[in-house]
Amino acid sequence: MRLADATTMRVGGEADRWIDASSREEAIEAYSAIVRDDEPHVLLGGGSNTVASDEPFEGTVLRMRTTGIRPLAAAARRERPAGDEEHDDGGIVVRVEAGESWEALVERTVAEGWAGIEALSGIPGSVGAAPIQNIGAYGQEIGACLVGVELLDADTLEVRSVPASHLRLGYRDSALKRGDLQGLVLSVDLRLRRAEDGLSQPIAYGQLAQALGVDLGRRVPLDAVRESVLALRGSKGMVLSEDRDSWSAGSFFTNPIVSGRFAASLPQDAPRWSTSPEPTATVVPLDADTPVPVHEPAEPRVKLSAAWLIERAGIRKGYALPHSQAAISSRHTLAITNRGGATGEQVADLARFVQTRVESELGVHLVPEPVLVGLEV
Repeated sequence: MRLADATTMRVGGEADRWIDASSREEAIEAYSAIVRDDEPHVLLGGGSNTVASDEPFEGTVLRMRTTGIRPLAAAARRERPAGDEEHDDGGIVVRVEAGESWEALVERTVAEGWAGIEALSGIPGSVGAAPIQNIGAYGQEIGACLVGVELLDADTLEVRSVPASHLRLGYRDSALKRGDLQGLVLSVDLRLRRAEDGLSQPIAYGQLAQALGVDLGRRVPLDAVRESVLALRGSKGMVLSEDRDSWSAGSFFTNPIVSGRFAASLPQDAPRWSTSPEPTATVVPLDADTPVPVHEPAEPRVKLSAAWLIERAGIRKGYALPHSQAAISSRHTLAITNRGGATGEQVADLARFVQTRVESELGVHLVPEPVLVGLEV
C-alpha cells in the first residue's frame, strides 16, 4: 500500500510492510515486534500530518485503527502519580482510543453536551496524534483538557500512564514529538465540562467571536461554535473534502516565536502576540543583612503570523513553481496543497522555496509542522 493512499496530502510511495491495528492487542504486538527488531517504521493515524517521499519506504507502516469513546466513572479513572492534581469541578473524564477520528470525537462531545474541544471541530486526523502535536485552533488547545495518555513505552515495551504534565506540551509541540519520550499512544484521557446549560467554553479567539456575533469571553451554544468553526475552516480549505484545496497537511509551517526586539523591527502591520509568562513576584527578605535578590527580566517572546510573513515575502495564494502540481492554497497561504498528481518532492521543493523567500526578505526561518518521511525541508 502507498502512503499516498493513507495521507491527506496524497503523496508517498509504497511501504515494504503495512499493518492496520484494529485492536489494542494488535497494536501492542505489532509495535513491540517493530521495536525488538529495530525496524524503520512510521506510526500513522489519520495521515493528516504526514508528508512522504514517493520513493519506496523500506520499513513498516503501523496505522492505528482502534476506535472507542467512553466516559470514565470516578473509580475507574486512570491513576495519577503522586502530586498530579485531581480537579473536582463537575467535569467528566473521557477515554478515547488512539485510532478514533478526532472529528468524530468532537461531534460526539457536542452532541453529549461536553464542553472543552468544540472549537477544535474539523481538524482531520486521529485522537492519538492530537497530544503529540498539541493541536489547537480558534482559542482552544488539547493541552487545556488533557489528563494524560496511555503509552506503550519504546524502552521497556510496557504500557504505562503518562500524565499531561510529563508530556511537556508547548506550541504544536510535546516530549513525544521531540523524541524525548518515545512510544505508541494507545489511548487519550480528556477532562471536559458537563455543559448542563448547553453552552461552550468562553470564546477566546477574535475571528470566531466575530463570526458568532458575540464579545470575547462569552459562552454560546456548543453546536453554534461547532458550526461556525466548520464554516471558517471550510472557507480556508481546511476541512477535508474532494476540493483539492483541502488536499494538504493543514498549516505547513508553525507560527514562529521570536524575541520582542526582533518583532519590533518588523513592519507595524505585522500581526504579533505576546507569549511571555506573567512576571513572578519577588520575595524581599525582612532581614536587613540579607541582600535583596535581583532578577533580570526575561526578554519578551512574541509569536508572529507565518501566513502574514509568507504573503509579505511576495508569495500569493495559488502560487506554484513551474511544472509543479504542488501549490499554495488558493484560500490560505499557510497550506501547501496537491492540485492532483503532485509528488512528495514537489511539495518539499515548494516548502523550501517559501522558507528561502521568507528568510531572505524578513529574516525569519519557518519551521515545517508536518512529519516528513524521506523528505527534507
